[in-house]
Amino acid sequence: MSSRRLVPIAAGVATLLLIAGCSSSDSDNQDSSSPATSESPSTESDETMNSDTNVKALPLGDGNISNKPKRGYVMSCVDTFNGGGASEDGPWISGDTWNMDKKAKVEGKVKWPDAKLTIKTKGDNRVISGNGLPDQPTGKFPVQESDPAYQYDRNPNSIEKQSVDWKLPAAPTEAKEPTCLPMNTIGISLDGAAIFNALDAMGRDAGAHEVLDECWGHPELDGRYHHHTNPTCLDDGSGDEHSPLLGYILDGFGIYGLRGDGGEQMSNDTLDKCHGHKHEVDWDGGQQDIYHYHMTYEYPYTVGCFTGDPLQIADAGQPGGQGGGPPPQ
Repeated sequence: MSSRRLVPIAAGVATLLLIAGCSSSDSDNQDSSSPATSESPSTESDETMNSDTNVKALPLGDGNISNKPKRGYVMSCVDTFNGGGASEDGPWISGDTWNMDKKAKVEGKVKWPDAKLTIKTKGDNRVISGNGLPDQPTGKFPVQESDPAYQYDRNPNSIEKQSVDWKLPAAPTEAKEPTCLPMNTIGISLDGAAIFNALDAMGRDAGAHEVLDECWGHPELDGRYHHHTNPTCLDDGSGDEHSPLLGYILDGFGIYGLRGDGGEQMSNDTLDKCHGHKHEVDWDGGQQDIYHYHMTYEYPYTVGCFTGDPLQIADAGQPGGQGGGPPPQ
């Protein structure tokens, strides 16, 4: 399956984006041998994308949690973490850094023929609906005992359909003050999967500790497949251009890929305390000077706090990543 770049049409014009995968759930599917839609960022070539980013020694985000906006931190609505997560640290974590190149990945290329995501602009609203299934292959969950990733992260959860029915502002505005992030869904990526914040259910750096699949996703206790980091199966454009839109956050602002103007790779130093900035970008079929977030290789990876007023959703997702914790050793 090829990567898909999805660009919404201007507000006021209804646009239908239908995302459909190619297989059903883990319970009734065999692994597919089809390749994933793009290379993982853990390939050797990615280290040279920007001289300021060394994916072999990314700063570990453990402890970078705040009750106020702070660059390089997650402004979390939760300050107590009692959930589960990976059963032990992998060898890719060393001291206060982790090596993306060496991190284990959950095996399998399971496809999802029923995956759906619809995005329309209707009046002042951007209407987003879907079923939470991704349009790209995922790893095989629950993690199999035969999978080398099992020795580090025994995620026991299966990927299940979810209900997505949102109305976000089509022309979002910045709030007077940033607000904290919940431990569940904070947005949706254009592959149909949820975006979670950078924390696992133990309050650690989920990108470093939790073992994810080739597209850097996994399910939590209720089966919600989600990304804590850059969803690598989405097209991030070419290296000398601004990254395309990769999803929407619950305050209505877009989240773009790893690169800013001129292909400059984004980092905490180039973004504000909520992990965004403002300049002209492709937005609703034209160039607009608008605030937007960026993915980064650095923690907090997606969003550090909400810049706008977020939609309050009834999210049944469990706090953090796995939710249920590791099974007995």
